[in-house]
Amino acid sequence: MGLQACLLGLFALILSGKCSYSPEPDQRRTLPPGWVSLGRADPEEELSLTFALRQQNVERLSELVQAVSDPSSPQYGKYLTLENVADLVRPSPLTLHTVQKWLLAAGAQKCHSVITQDFLTCWLSIRQAELLLPGAEFHHYVGGPTETHVVRSPHPYQLPQALAPHVDFVGGLHRFPPTSSLRQRPEPQVTGTVGLHLGVTPSVIRKRYNLTSQDVGSGTSNNSQACAQFLEQYFHDSDLAQFMRLFGGNFAHQASVARVVGQQGRGRAGIEASLDVQYLMSAGANISTWVYSSPGRHEGQEPFLQWLMLLSNESALPHVHTVSYGDDEDSLSSAYIQRVNTELMKAAARGLTLLFASGDSGAGCWSVSGRHQFRPTFPASSPYVTTVGGTSFQEPFLITNEIVDYISGGGFSNVFPRPSYQEAVTKFLSSSPHLPPSSYFNASGRAYPDVAALSDGYWVVSNRVPIPWVSGTSASTPVFGGILSLINEHRILSGRPPLGFLNPRLYQQHGAGLFDVTRGCHESCLDEEVEGQGFCSGPGWDPVTGWGTPNFPALLKTLLNP
Repeated sequence: MGLQACLLGLFALILSGKCSYSPEPDQRRTLPPGWVSLGRADPEEELSLTFALRQQNVERLSELVQAVSDPSSPQYGKYLTLENVADLVRPSPLTLHTVQKWLLAAGAQKCHSVITQDFLTCWLSIRQAELLLPGAEFHHYVGGPTETHVVRSPHPYQLPQALAPHVDFVGGLHRFPPTSSLRQRPEPQVTGTVGLHLGVTPSVIRKRYNLTSQDVGSGTSNNSQACAQFLEQYFHDSDLAQFMRLFGGNFAHQASVARVVGQQGRGRAGIEASLDVQYLMSAGANISTWVYSSPGRHEGQEPFLQWLMLLSNESALPHVHTVSYGDDEDSLSSAYIQRVNTELMKAAARGLTLLFASGDSGAGCWSVSGRHQFRPTFPASSPYVTTVGGTSFQEPFLITNEIVDYISGGGFSNVFPRPSYQEAVTKFLSSSPHLPPSSYFNASGRAYPDVAALSDGYWVVSNRVPIPWVSGTSASTPVFGGILSLINEHRILSGRPPLGFLNPRLYQQHGAGLFDVTRGCHESCLDEEVEGQGFCSGPGWDPVTGWGTPNFPALLKTLLNP
């Protein structure tokens, strides 16, 4: 009896599908626009699935993040190693044993884990996967601008009830790869050209944010930065070299990426991939740069999930990571969102600075029970990342003060409550003269963005062609990330730890070192009540530009000590 009977019972459940539960009943399974089904997958075809195993001590992990990220704490800057994190969150022996036996009984092959042992990725045939996960029915799909191929299930899957305490969710069934919201805007019209710039380049960024030619990495520290890309596209070294020849003449820089994690395909370069690399490496100039790249992945894998697993499997990582991925909160299951949030928490505990783009749809909009509401995005809404909004120049061709870029994503989470560091949000809610009706947003939710940078009118080199007027928070995020990498350079060279999770410090210091953006509103629902207007910026923190945009000398002074 005992364990053997238990396992026999599990095997019986695999076959019968009785006494089962749905881990992700609230996961949206409608086909995203632009995707089409190519029909059922061959039963003998192989599929890669990722099992998120239940972690331990998540509340303790949250307490440790607060302790190492709060400048007033004696633990500030004393980050955990990956091994420390693994010791804390590793699933229980019972969880590991139960899940492994279940998968073995189903015929799963080539399973591999990560250092924290909380993810397990296995290969199965479609036939085995559909037996293992009753209700699932795998189809081939193609879609997106690069005609990406994936295998997904349009129907919900079930797990044996006995696994409810042990598995959070199974990755590779429902969520489709993201598509870029980056856009190329029409060139603004202007008469006369004296003293004007013709779009945002590294020299414009450096002038606006007060970076001198000496504000570059030393090349002698162990400092590094990274951008992560989940679109089916990649950058070209030749584009980066040309970009630096055209726009990098005024500052020391590196002309190539130090390390690519993942596979770099040989096809055409993507504008977003090119943008990420070129502006991270020109704002964070002369600092070793990694690129996490998803092309070449198996059709069943979820690129963002793959990146999270890479973080849990590498002891030495870059200090700053910039990410332009986002999904509507309401499109993701609660199990998935909560687990991803814990993965972001793990990164914060290790002293990683994760910057996410706030999105390019303003406050967003969707209909709930016949009424419009704003639509927050995730991971921008996670309390464990620093979210970057977008701005434009007040005069499009002059390096002037900044105003809101109307696409800048921002708002209030419907999932995560307001974190303790966000006291400034109360002031905004009580003093903003242009607040939308309360029925449109969750005033008690985690508010974002936290900071901002220029997001309008960038020059990018892609496939050897300079392309103007590229816009989106995918541009502002690597710029802010590069500037934080320069501050990390100073901290590391003076014997201090890297910045780590920035938000507690950022909010305690009330946005010191940032240019406050006080003019403009972002877009939202086109209806009679709000007429397309979301939130508006104002003095101090606001849910359009956060605390504002970087003033490098002042921000360095603010963040250098302790």
